[in-house]
Amino acid sequence: MNKPVFPDDLMTDEDGPLYAPRKKVYPQSVSGRFRSIKWRLMVLCLGVYYLLPFVRWNRGLGAPDQAVLIDFPNHRFYFFFVELWPQEIYYFTGLLVLAALSLFLMNALGGRIWCGYLCPQTVWTDLFYAVERLVEGDRRAQMKADAGPMTAKRAGRRVLKHAIWFLIAWWTGGAWVLYFADAPTLVRDLATLQAPAIAYVWIAILTASTYLLAGYMREQVCVYMCPWPRIQAALTDEWALNVTYKYDRGEPRCSVKKAFDIRALGENAGDCIDCNQCVAVCPTGIDIRDGAQLGCIQCGLCIDACDAVMTKVSRRTGLIGYDNDINVQRRIAGKQEIFKPVRARTVAYVGMIAAVCAVMLYALMSRTLLDVNVLHDRNPVAVRLSDGAIRNGYTLRFLNKRAFERVIAIDVDGPAGAKLHVIGADTVTPDRPTIVLARDTTTEARVLVTAPFDEKAEKSVPVSFRITDIGLGEVASATDHFVLP
Repeated sequence: MNKPVFPDDLMTDEDGPLYAPRKKVYPQSVSGRFRSIKWRLMVLCLGVYYLLPFVRWNRGLGAPDQAVLIDFPNHRFYFFFVELWPQEIYYFTGLLVLAALSLFLMNALGGRIWCGYLCPQTVWTDLFYAVERLVEGDRRAQMKADAGPMTAKRAGRRVLKHAIWFLIAWWTGGAWVLYFADAPTLVRDLATLQAPAIAYVWIAILTASTYLLAGYMREQVCVYMCPWPRIQAALTDEWALNVTYKYDRGEPRCSVKKAFDIRALGENAGDCIDCNQCVAVCPTGIDIRDGAQLGCIQCGLCIDACDAVMTKVSRRTGLIGYDNDINVQRRIAGKQEIFKPVRARTVAYVGMIAAVCAVMLYALMSRTLLDVNVLHDRNPVAVRLSDGAIRNGYTLRFLNKRAFERVIAIDVDGPAGAKLHVIGADTVTPDRPTIVLARDTTTEARVLVTAPFDEKAEKSVPVSFRITDIGLGEVASATDHFVLP
C-alpha cells in the first residue's frame, strides 16, 4: 500500500512552512486628503445604517410609518414612497444588476475604490482601528506593549478596547433587526426581553460576525475570503487608475543626505527616501513600491503618508498616486501623461446603468395598483346543466395595493351569451356583480360562468375577466379559457 503524502513530507530542511503564519498589522494613523474622505464616508455610511430605521414616513392610516421596512409578516418592502409586493421581486433583480454594474464602473475608473472606501468590512474595520488607537495608542505604542509583559494597565486598556468593540458589534447587530420591524417598538421589546427569539438570535449572530471580522480577521477578509479582488483583476484594463508607486520618479531610493551628494555629482537619485511610511500606514501591511498586489485595497492612505514626507523634505508630492503603468512608461519616454476616464468600457457601463434605471423607473411609474389573476377549476373542467347550458368554474384572485377599500365591478367577455355569478356575493346588479376589496391585501372569489350550448362553438374559447374600480376607474384584466365538456 502506498503511504499518503502530506505537504510537510515534501519540505526539505531548506524550505520554510507551506503556509506562512499571519503577521499582525499595526497601521499607523495618518492625516491627509484621502484619510479625510474615508472619515466622511465612514460617518455617512454608519450614520445611514444606524439611524435609518428611526426615520418616519407617513403612508396614511393603518400603514406602517417606518421609512425603510422589510415587513415579512405582511409580505411587503417599504422604501419611503415605494411599496413592493412579493410579485414585484424583479425590482430586487434590477437592484442587484445595478449594484454589479456600479462595481464594474468603479473598477474601470479607479480600481478597488469600493474596497478602500465603501465596503462594510473596510468601514467597520476603520472604526475598530480608531477605537484601538484611542485606547491603546498608535502603531509604536501598540507594538511596544505587545512586545512587553502583560501589566495591569495594559490588561485594563485591552478590556476597555474589547468592551467598546463588543458594544459597537452589538449595536450593529441590533440595528440590522430594526429594519424588519417597527424600530422604536422593537427597541423597547428588546430592552424588556419581550422581543421574538429570532431577533435575539440574529443580533447574536451579527454581533459575533462583526466582532470577529472587524476586530480580529481584518485584512485577512480582504486577502483570503473576499472574491472581489480576483473578479476585479479579470475586469480591469490598462487605463484604470490604481494606487501606484511612480518608480520612474522614485528610483533609485536613497536618504535625503545621500541623494544630495549623488545629485551634486551629476548622477540621478530618486525622490523615495525609503522611509517606509507607506508600509506603516497600510491597513493590509503591503509595500506599494513592490507594484500591484492582491492585498492593496486602493484606500489611498499611502498617498497621504508619502505626500506628508515629501512636503517635509521639500520635494514634490504625488510620488504615490492614482495612476497606471501606461503613464509611467510615457513619463520615462518623456511624453505627456494621458488619462481616459471616458472610453468604450466606461461608456458601456454608464449606458447599461442608465438603461436599467430607465426600465425600472418606467416599470415603477406605470405599474398598476389593481390586479387580477384567474385559475380554472380542474375537476370538473366543465359541467353541462339540465337545460343544456355549459358552466365553467374559476377562482379569481384580486390584488388591491391601495391603502383603502375599494368597490370593483366584474365583467366577463368570452362565449356568446355568457353570464357571470360570484358565489357568496350579494349584489344589486346581477349582470355586473360588484364586490368590496379590503385595503392593501389580496381577495379571492369563486365565480361561475354559464353560456348556452352551441354545437358550432369551438371546444375551447378564450374568456376574459375585467375588473373596474367604481370610484377611480382603474381597470385590470386576466384571460383564461371557457371549455366545453
